[in-house]
Amino acid sequence: MKKLITIAIIAIAIFAFFASGLQHQLSFENLKSSLGSLIAAKDASPFLFIGGFMIIYIISAAFSLPIVVPLSLGAGAIFGVIEGTIIVSFASTIGATCSFLVSRFLLRDSLEAKFGARLAAINEGMKRDGAFYLFSLRLIPLFPFWLINLLMGLTKLKTWTFYWVSQVGMLLGTIVYVNAGTQLAQLDSMAGILSPNLIISFAILGMFPWFAKVLMAQLRKARTYRGFHKPKQFDRDIVVIGAGAAGLVSSLIGAAVKAKVTLVEGHKMGGDCLNYGCVPSKALIKSAKVAHLIANANDYGLGKPEAKVDFKAVMARVHNIISQIEPHDSVERYQGLGVDVQTGHARIVDPWHVEITLENGAKKALTTRNIIVATGAKPFVPPLQNIEKVGYLTSDSMWAELAKLDKIPPRMVVLGGGPIGCELAQALARLGSEVTLIEMAARLIIREDEEVSAFAKTALENSGVNVLLAHKALGFEKTGKKKSIILDHQGAQSKIEFDQLICAVGRVARLEGFGLEELGIAGTKSIEVNEFLETKYPNILAAGDVVGPFQFTHVASHQAWYASVNALFGMFKKFKTDYRVIPWTTFIDPEIARLGLNEQDAIAQNIAYEVTRYDIDDLDRAICDGSAHGFVKVLTVPQKDKILGVTIIGEHAAEIMAEFVLAMKWGLGLNKILGTIHTYPTFAEANKYAAGAWKRKNVAPWTLALLEKFHAFRRGQK
Repeated sequence: MKKLITIAIIAIAIFAFFASGLQHQLSFENLKSSLGSLIAAKDASPFLFIGGFMIIYIISAAFSLPIVVPLSLGAGAIFGVIEGTIIVSFASTIGATCSFLVSRFLLRDSLEAKFGARLAAINEGMKRDGAFYLFSLRLIPLFPFWLINLLMGLTKLKTWTFYWVSQVGMLLGTIVYVNAGTQLAQLDSMAGILSPNLIISFAILGMFPWFAKVLMAQLRKARTYRGFHKPKQFDRDIVVIGAGAAGLVSSLIGAAVKAKVTLVEGHKMGGDCLNYGCVPSKALIKSAKVAHLIANANDYGLGKPEAKVDFKAVMARVHNIISQIEPHDSVERYQGLGVDVQTGHARIVDPWHVEITLENGAKKALTTRNIIVATGAKPFVPPLQNIEKVGYLTSDSMWAELAKLDKIPPRMVVLGGGPIGCELAQALARLGSEVTLIEMAARLIIREDEEVSAFAKTALENSGVNVLLAHKALGFEKTGKKKSIILDHQGAQSKIEFDQLICAVGRVARLEGFGLEELGIAGTKSIEVNEFLETKYPNILAAGDVVGPFQFTHVASHQAWYASVNALFGMFKKFKTDYRVIPWTTFIDPEIARLGLNEQDAIAQNIAYEVTRYDIDDLDRAICDGSAHGFVKVLTVPQKDKILGVTIIGEHAAEIMAEFVLAMKWGLGLNKILGTIHTYPTFAEANKYAAGAWKRKNVAPWTLALLEKFHAFRRGQK
């Protein structure tokens, strides 16, 4: 109602202006002919005249009426240069601000609701450089001021910033018009006021803030690099530190565009994913699932055979799979692709010098135009009492240590209820260990919605895991060979005995020992970078787990593209890292896949959403496979098919999610998924059925009623 009233007032004011003929009375010709009487009126009642003039000017500027220029000329003729400039400067700025606020009030909320994601980048740019944009536009008369007011009102630029920048930015133009007005009697028309040369001068002046910005950036850059010696020639275009996902992709991209790249790895090629994370854990999970299927073969009409787990053979298979994939990330392969691979420890001496300590102890110094830090992350071990005494494994060390055992430890404690802890707990329980998973929070995988956490808990318990939530580890005890963990649950203490402890409470960035601290690059938890993945030194970039915010292999590879391209070609064009569409999966059984917003995220960010859900227990293929559990939950913009986020629980959830990743990446809605043929019977049909559920829910009742009457009419019935 307030918006309708505002629109009505504006419409009435504009109509009244043109209906009254004020555009003719305040025209250039009329002002010129009545100049004497206007000056006399001003002299008779100066304060009243100035007040009335300013009100008329403010209204004209606020409503973008076509009399602003004649009024500016009249101010010069009536008040003179100094007084006229002051009056017009304040009146025009107040009027522009009113126009700005009206635009914001009427249009911004609806545009934010419809195009919020697209406007996010614009708003971020305005937050950073809005004053520069506005100041430049105000200096160039070619841009209609009313259009600037309108567009700026749609952004999140602060009102006070808009006001003072407009006041300063319009001052020169105001002086030009007011000064021209002092010669009003000699002017034949307004056409000659802004000559081409004057417009060009304004345009050049409008670029001044950007020239100043570039100059300031260069001064900051010079200050940043002060005290360092930049070589005249370089051995390398890029030195990449770390051969995990981010380092491998960065070096590969560099070599592909014929840059000279050195990749330095101090331990194993392939990093955490190949050697300690994704690959071995998924191999273990597969063996555990097969054991689970055999143990439950009776559900498939195959009797009930005994599943005998040869744990040593299982671990041998895990390491065999690592060895099969190793050639993909090997030194030989990357050298064949044109990358200079050095095995050793790299330390950044200064922004252009890297020192490599090779395996044989020799040192090698390289000069490089750019450095990409991709040192990854390592497991975090909580400083609990006696934890070193009882001994522990992490997601890094467990693969080598468990491979030495003939049998799986009978009783295992997994500390941490995040994705890694849940995956390991379920797999180890299915392989025959009595597993207790301990989580300090009130639920598992806390980044997911509550119903997803509850589903995960049930899945783990069905696999034999003893899940303890809201239990805080206080410390450990060891008496002889007997080991136990001390827990606190709502003020009550308890002990649980175990044979093997696995710490899976999170991972922290590897920051020490690479020269990052000396250069002031290392933050408290990660390397601090800007949207281009640059550190405080623009030629030193970082990617992968050492940066965050997502510690996933596919995100590390994604960041690597931005880091390498910005390093090599940033002088021409820099690309901001895009985190809009990031999928991830917790690989328990059934899998939990996630993309974009879930409900708790949407609520926390105050984003309006609509939920559509399809339960997989109704899916034909899932019923055939004995996997009829889980769901597809899609969040969309209310009454729109635009996808905000998806959560899938079920068999092959990670694979099913790929269709939604593609849809969100390229702006395809649920209608497009509904109109796509899916093979029957497949798990991917769940996506189409979810889209169908959204469609049925969003069909207007009156449409169906009308169709019912239409078909009745066609049948010849009333």
